[in-house]
Parts: sequence; structure tokens; C-alpha cells
Amino acid sequence: MSDIEEIEVRGGQGQVLDPETYRDSIGTMEQSGKRKWVFPRKPKGKYTNYRTIVAYILLIVYFVVPFIKINGNPFFLFNVIDREFFIFGQPFYPQDFFILTLGAIASLIFIIIFTIAFGRIFCGWICPQTIFMESIFRKIEYLIEGNRNKQMKLDRQEWNSEKIWKRSLKWTIYIIISLVITHFMLMYIVGYKEIFRIISEGPFAHPSNFIIMVLFTAAFYFVFAWFREQVCTLVCPYGRLQGVLIDKDTINVFYDFKRGENRAKWRKGEDRKAAGKGDCIDCHQCVVVCPTGIDIRDGQQLECINCTACIDACDEVMEKVGLPKGLIRYASENEIEKETDFKFTGRMKGFAVVLVFLVGFLGFLLYNRGEMEAKFIKPAGSTFFVRDGKITNTYNYTFLNKTNDKKIVTIKVIEPKHGEVIYSASSKISVERDKITKGTINISFPEAEMKLSKQNITIGVYDMKGKLVDSYQTYFEGPFKLQF
Repeated sequence: MSDIEEIEVRGGQGQVLDPETYRDSIGTMEQSGKRKWVFPRKPKGKYTNYRTIVAYILLIVYFVVPFIKINGNPFFLFNVIDREFFIFGQPFYPQDFFILTLGAIASLIFIIIFTIAFGRIFCGWICPQTIFMESIFRKIEYLIEGNRNKQMKLDRQEWNSEKIWKRSLKWTIYIIISLVITHFMLMYIVGYKEIFRIISEGPFAHPSNFIIMVLFTAAFYFVFAWFREQVCTLVCPYGRLQGVLIDKDTINVFYDFKRGENRAKWRKGEDRKAAGKGDCIDCHQCVVVCPTGIDIRDGQQLECINCTACIDACDEVMEKVGLPKGLIRYASENEIEKETDFKFTGRMKGFAVVLVFLVGFLGFLLYNRGEMEAKFIKPAGSTFFVRDGKITNTYNYTFLNKTNDKKIVTIKVIEPKHGEVIYSASSKISVERDKITKGTINISFPEAEMKLSKQNITIGVYDMKGKLVDSYQTYFEGPFKLQF
């Protein structure tokens, strides 16, 4: 078995803490509020390999999605500035935001259910902060500065040529990567063609866009070069939320204290059970690999992101000393305390039912949101006129084509009967895909049929096959009549 790695953090003034103090006071901040810099050892093992695969798949998705189009539409675009929104290639408009709101609610309930059942697996496996930090920036740091002990040695030494060269190289690469991430992030807002156009025209042609790029790049650099794990421990609300959601049946990364205690150093050939010792050999390897600097043996903690690095480190040690793996593993508190299997609790089932209902309702709304949205509004200050025994009103129409196909439509009065539509141009109105078409029509009714000075009417929009694609209720004005 290899020597135990050095246990050390860099405090606010570079002080070195001994192993025992480190174990009792581990965290990202001191009581005084000073930063504790954590140097995690490079993890390796089964779960690390799995997480790496998941991370690379998600990174590929992140960098590829902006270039994917479906029916000529971006796969995903959230252009708040120009009010262009596409999800899975389908256009969405401000009028459809209630659907997106329901989608956000369904996502929140899913996160709640998932957290209740499986803890913070999202944080360790899917969260963008973890993926960028551990799969890109941290790997670059290991490549340039070396593993844990070499990084601590470099941090302590004077600013000589080696330190200046390594730090400068690392920071330069960090800036470049932050710039790339920023450009791809903005592609999700304005599209990749617009980003390429801005780049080709240069920063002086678009000073405001250039400033935005610089600010976001600086934010990414600050987070991944310095702030790091404090995003999870100080900023992210999910860590606080999990304290409310998890219970003793929640699956989390847990230390099996029943099996591990009492802790004692490893002695070859010793019967640890007869000596009253647990399987934990107090090697601290679960501590030195932790990216948030905690000791998982102290129980479930706010800083734990379920990254599984401690599981791999402990399993490696257990294998070397000939003890069973799984001293640290995915388990529930009840599974360890009462030695019971995981169960889907009533609370989980209740949230699951609500989630299924919301997802079903959301799917229904997406499927039935309509091909077109039509509005007929009377121009401000307009009134009616009477000619040849007919009362006529003027309406401005607005058609929004929500489909990926060009639509040819016509207008008819649904209720009351005998309404006549008079077009200013052709009766066949062309509405391009994902476009808004505006125009003006007149609607006339026989004077004898209008009994009220203001009467509700329903106007329908039909395609060339006679199918009603949308309808709109408005009012029709006529002369005031005394009723006896």
C-alpha cells in the first residue's frame, strides 16, 4: 500500500494545518470567513470512469446542439432580445409562455422527487458547474501542475520561473476555454450564425456585444479559476434545498459507520474484529480526493455533491488491504442504521403522481397549442357605417403561423350567421412559416339582424381544406336602438 498522502489546506494566510485539525475543521471557509483552498487528489476508479463518460457526452451535447436544426429551425434557441424561442425545433412565442411555465414547474417537481429519492446525484453527475470544473479545468490543472502534492508544493514555493511559467500557462488556457464556453452559451441566445458574424466583423463593429463577451468570459474564469467549489457551498440554492428534501430513506453517498468504527490504523496480519476495530483504517484518502474538502465520515453534509470520488478512493484502499469494498457507498441512512433495503416512500409516490399529471398535461398543451393564432381588433377611434341596408365594421387582423409550413387561409364569420367578409386584397391570405401577417378587413351584417348597438361576434380562420385553425370573439357596433 502506498504512503498516505499529505493532509493540508491553504488557509487565508497560507498557514498549514496538521491532519487532526484538518479533519475537524474541513470546509471551504474558516470561522473568520477566510478562504480555505482545497487541493483534491486526482480521483480514479469505477465511478470516476462512469462520471467521465457522462460528462463527455453532456459536453458534446453542449457544443453540438447550437448547430442542430429541425425543419430549418434551431433545435434550441432562447432569444429574449428578438423574442425568438425554439425548443426541440418547435417555435414558441410570448403567448405560449404559460406552457413553458408549466414545464418549469414540472422540472422543479422532478428535481424535488429525484432529490428525495436519490439525493444530490444531479450535482455530482450532471450539474454544469461540476462538469466544467472536474472534466475540463481540473484536468488541465493536473496536466500542468501535477497531482495534489505537486500542486501544494508549487503553491508554497516562491514565484520563480517554474511557478510563473506554470501558472501563466494554466491561466491563459483557462481564459481561452472560458471564452469558448461564453461564445457557445451565447449561441443558445442569438444563434451560431449571428455569433460568427459578430466575430468576423470584429469588436469595434459591435462594442456592446464585445463587452458582454468579456464580462461573461471574466465570470467563467473567476468561477473556475478561483471561486470553484464555493459556488456549490455558498451560492447554489440546491444545497440548501436538499436539507429540506432528503430524509433517512434518501439514497446518498454514505459512510457505513457501523462497519467502519472504531477507526484505527492498518496493521498487517491483525484481526481487527477481535481487537474491536472497524474496517476504516483512518487513511484520509476519502478526504484528500474530495473536491469540496469535507470528511464524508462526519455524516451527510451541505458541501457533499455526491461526486463519488470518496467511494473510489475508499474502494481502492479496501482492495489493497484485503477488506470488502463498499465502506463508503451509495446507500440510505436507514439502510446503514437498520440494514433495510431502499423503498419508495409515500412522499415519493405522491410527488411522482403530481409529476406524471403535470407532464401529461404539458404534453397535451404542446400537442394542442394550435397551428395558428388569430386576433381581430377594431382600430382605435373607428366606428361603423351604414350603406345599402348593411352595417359595416372595420377590423385589423394579426395572424401568427406556429407551424413549419406556409399557410393559406381565409376568413369567415361563424356567429351570428349571414356575416359578410370584405377583403382589402385577396380573400386567400398567405402566412409564412413562423411569421406574423397583418391586414385589414370589413365585416357587414344586414341592418335588420343587428338588434344591439354592441353585439358579440365570432370570426373564424379556415385553411384551404375548410378546417377551422383558430377563432376569435370580438364585438360588432351598430346604431343605437330603443327597445320597447
